[in-house]
Amino acid sequence: MTDDDGPRISSAHGGFGYRVTATAPGDPEGRRARVGVFTTPHGDVATPAFMPVGTRGTIKGILPRDIAEVGSTMILANTLHLHLRPGEETVARLGGLHRFMGWDGPILTDSGGYQVFSMADISTLDDDGVTFRSIVDGDRIRLTPERAVAIQRTLGPDVFMAFDHCPADPLDRRGVTEATDRTHRWLERCNRAFESDGGVEGTGQALFGIVQGGAFEDLRRASAESVAGFGLVGNAIGGVSVGEDREAMRVAVEAAAPVLPADRPRYLMGVGTPRDFFDAISAGIDLFDCVTPTRHGRNHQVWTSRGRINLRNAGWKDVEAPLDDVFRAPHVGDVPIGVLRHLAITNEMVGATYLTLHNLHLFHELMRMIREAIPLGRLKELRDEWVPRLERKIKPEEFIAGDA
Repeated sequence: MTDDDGPRISSAHGGFGYRVTATAPGDPEGRRARVGVFTTPHGDVATPAFMPVGTRGTIKGILPRDIAEVGSTMILANTLHLHLRPGEETVARLGGLHRFMGWDGPILTDSGGYQVFSMADISTLDDDGVTFRSIVDGDRIRLTPERAVAIQRTLGPDVFMAFDHCPADPLDRRGVTEATDRTHRWLERCNRAFESDGGVEGTGQALFGIVQGGAFEDLRRASAESVAGFGLVGNAIGGVSVGEDREAMRVAVEAAAPVLPADRPRYLMGVGTPRDFFDAISAGIDLFDCVTPTRHGRNHQVWTSRGRINLRNAGWKDVEAPLDDVFRAPHVGDVPIGVLRHLAITNEMVGATYLTLHNLHLFHELMRMIREAIPLGRLKELRDEWVPRLERKIKPEEFIAGDA
């Protein structure tokens, strides 16, 4: 459903804005699947959108000039990794994160909160923050909400995330409750530090809060209400895809997303497969990030319109056809599969580059198709058509015979 008289739902804050331009039929308030535009100081992002991950200031395997060519409009970098090396002050001296990454579009940085979960074996958590042992030189690294804000302010992204506590076990109610309560307290401290710097109006940057709550519907709803109460430019749902099954992840997202403000972007952190996209977008999610398409590309696995391909399979050796007639990525389109397979098994860098470009292009094209389908009421139809195709593992003999 669209509104010819203007945006249906919109908000604006100091150079940032979000407007819902279309919703699924029967959902005029945009509580569920919707199409929108997230405006930032470095450009607009059509949503739903997928954001590639450039952990250490680069999207592995591709040049900055190729990021936009494959369809990317907003990208990520990681606070903790850039703090460790080369350091936020060095990034600032070199022109800030946009120049450092060679990218003029919007950038978002994670706060380092996920590392509370992923680096639990080398970190110590307390109510004030987290102490890590550096993976670079073994030094002790202390992160607090205030420190996470200061580092990200110095790095200079458009959007940065509040420091949060991602619980180790999303099914342990006691542990989840403690982590969620701590996340709320830390968000208050992050917001206080951010506002002391001038807030969104004074900094030209936006702070996003993060919802926790594990796999528990009531905790997720309560966390979403708490985070929404800060009135931030946007909000995220974290602590999903951390070991729980798909149903638990669905429950968490469907409990939290409708509670978050409809006039602000909703970001689901660290989630990124085609099935995940459809499930979350149906619940009202606008932004995604994940290492999946880039990591899979470097490991010689690709999604195609006919199925998933592992190019290390010897059966692809003599295949002359290109990867895909539907999703034809820039610079990759006509390269024979047999050539790509040779590059993969010989570990030539250009092979990983080709496959990364292809995977990213496919993900972005899928998002474009989703944006077109939502106002027409065709999201389920699109899902039913494409999820089975993209999840199927196709063998060389099936590809050659045209059975896929």
